[in-house]
Amino acid sequence: MAINPSAVGSTSAPTESSWTTKDSLLYAVGIGGGTNDLAFTTENSMNVDQRAYPTQAVVLGDASGAFANIGSFNPAMLVHGEQAIVLHRELPVEGTVFTVGEVTAVWDKGSGAVVEVTSRSSTADGEALFDKVMSVFIRGEGGFGGERGPSGPRNAAPEGVAPDEEVTLATREDQALIYRLSGDRNPLHSDPGFAQLAGFDRPILHGLCTYGFTGRALLDRLCDGDPSRFRSMEGRFTSPVFPGEPLTIRMWRSGADAALFTTHGGDDRVVLDAGRVSFDPA
Repeated sequence: MAINPSAVGSTSAPTESSWTTKDSLLYAVGIGGGTNDLAFTTENSMNVDQRAYPTQAVVLGDASGAFANIGSFNPAMLVHGEQAIVLHRELPVEGTVFTVGEVTAVWDKGSGAVVEVTSRSSTADGEALFDKVMSVFIRGEGGFGGERGPSGPRNAAPEGVAPDEEVTLATREDQALIYRLSGDRNPLHSDPGFAQLAGFDRPILHGLCTYGFTGRALLDRLCDGDPSRFRSMEGRFTSPVFPGEPLTIRMWRSGADAALFTTHGGDDRVVLDAGRVSFDPA
């Protein structure tokens, strides 16, 4: 097995994908939306128009074809490293997009390889709707002599400075069973036996579910709950989360249109860091 560093710059064929209002409702409850979030969790409440959470972009637009170009590896050795989204306008509650994925980096970290894939999703008339950048770390695939890539802190939260905003959200014991219905059926998040084989005593929560919970908090505290103001979000996964564990999101404003953030598990360990969000000022 070997990673192919020359894959950088290669692209996938355009992929068409669609979602419905029901998909948007399911995603909303999958990231903890409830009776206080009827604009996102219902489609027929009186005087309330349905809207989509900005982070729903992570489950829309198929760019998996880009990974066909990076060489062969054991998928069990792959972990999600970082995730970023950019919204060019408010995400509709239903729609169709055409997505092209591009391998934008392959880095040699010695103990493993980091592969970055950037995808761009547009409507049928060519209007850009959202972009995503994801990186994965593939254990055991480093040492091929490539560039190491960037290192060191990025979007580091201020040390010793109290956050401007802090919110704690509860996750359910069955949170992963709800979230998996938005597309990621990996048994690591549902099958206790499979989770034990992977070294966990029980199934863990999807990293992108933690990302969605974090996005809910950012939307509420920084955008007054208005998804049309939400522009971008990025962060790095640092520790697994177990369903039922509370998540605390801390935010430090950096000007009128951006903030840094971290997300912490129930024991206050950092589970998502290097966080930055941008938004339109009120």
